[in-house]
Amino acid sequence: MKILGIETSCDETSVGVVDGEGSVLANVIATQVDIHARYGGIVPEVASRQHVLDILPVCEKAITEAGIDWGDIDAVAATHGPGLAGSLIVGLNFSKALASSLGVSLVGVNHMDGHVYGAWARMGDHGLMPFQELVGEQPIMCLVVSGGHTELVLLEGHGVFRLLGETRDDAAGEAFDKVARVLGLRYPGGPEIQRVAEGAPDAEPLPRAWMQGTDNFSFSGLKTAVLNRARKLGIYPPSASGEPVDPSVVAGIAKAFQDSVVDVLVTKTIAAAIRENCAGIVLVGGVAANGPLRETLVEKSPLPVAIPPFKLCTDNGAMIAMSGLINYRNGRRDDWDLDVIPSLRIGTTSLPVT
Repeated sequence: MKILGIETSCDETSVGVVDGEGSVLANVIATQVDIHARYGGIVPEVASRQHVLDILPVCEKAITEAGIDWGDIDAVAATHGPGLAGSLIVGLNFSKALASSLGVSLVGVNHMDGHVYGAWARMGDHGLMPFQELVGEQPIMCLVVSGGHTELVLLEGHGVFRLLGETRDDAAGEAFDKVARVLGLRYPGGPEIQRVAEGAPDAEPLPRAWMQGTDNFSFSGLKTAVLNRARKLGIYPPSASGEPVDPSVVAGIAKAFQDSVVDVLVTKTIAAAIRENCAGIVLVGGVAANGPLRETLVEKSPLPVAIPPFKLCTDNGAMIAMSGLINYRNGRRDDWDLDVIPSLRIGTTSLPVT
C-alpha cells in the first residue's frame, strides 16, 4: 500500500509518500521562507500563488524519490484545514483532480491531526516507541506547538482526540516570531532565537504565565515583557543613528524568553500527562524542532517521550500521508467535504473525532 500526502496549509508546498507500514518513502518540501522573509511574515496571497507554481513539480519529485509509479498510489491524503484559505484551496483542488484521475480514494486530513501522526511515521532509524503502540489501550498526551497552535491534546484512540488546553492568545511559534522582530532578528523567529541564545550570558528571568487551575497557555504577557525590556535597554525601536546593538544583550533577552516558554510548556505538559495516567508524551509541531524544548522535555519527564525527526516537525507531506494511512484503514475515505467531516472545534483547534 502507498499513500500520497499533500500539505499546503501555509507557506510550505509538500508531498510525502508512506507505505503500509508507515515508512516514509519520500518527503519533498518546497519552502517559501526566503520569499516571505522580506516582509517579516507570511503574505497569504503570495503564498497561495507560489503553491500553484510548486505543487506539480513537488509531487512529481516525490513520486520519483519514492521509486514508484502513479499507478502504485492507493489513496491520496490532503490537508483540509485549518490553515490559510487560499493555500488550502490549491492543495485540495490538486488532490481532488489527482485522486479522480487515478481512480483512488481521497482522504481528508486535519492539519493538527497530521502533526500528531508525524510522530508515528518511520524515517531512517526513527521507529515507534513502545508506548505508541498502546493507542486505544492507554491515553497518550500530545503537545502540539506551532506558529498558529499551542495545544495539549489527549489521544484516546486513533482519530479520537480530547482537547485539554490551548493558548488563550499568541501561539508559541507566533510569540517566537514577534519577539525575534523586536530583537532585530530575521524571520522565522524560532531558529534565530535558538541560535543567538546558545551560550548567552545569564539574564534576569522573564515572567511565566501559569494559568493556574487550567491546561491553557498564554504568551502575550511574556511578549510584552520582552518588548518593555528591549525598550528599556535601547534595543527597540532600532536606533535612528544606526548604532550597533550589543549582541550579548540581545542574546540574554532571547535566552530568557526561550527559557520561559520552554519552562511553561514542559511543566504543564508533564503535569497533565501524569494526571491523565498517560502512557507517554508526544511532542509535535514546528516549535518541536526547538532544541532546548526537546531536550528539557525528555530530561524532566518521568514518562517516555516521542518526538519526530526535525524534517517531520515543520509542515510536511509525510505527516499528512501518515495520518491519511491511519484514516484510510479506519474507513474514513472520500471525506474531503468539510461539511461531512465530524470534528471537535474549540477555539483554534479542529481535530477529527470518531
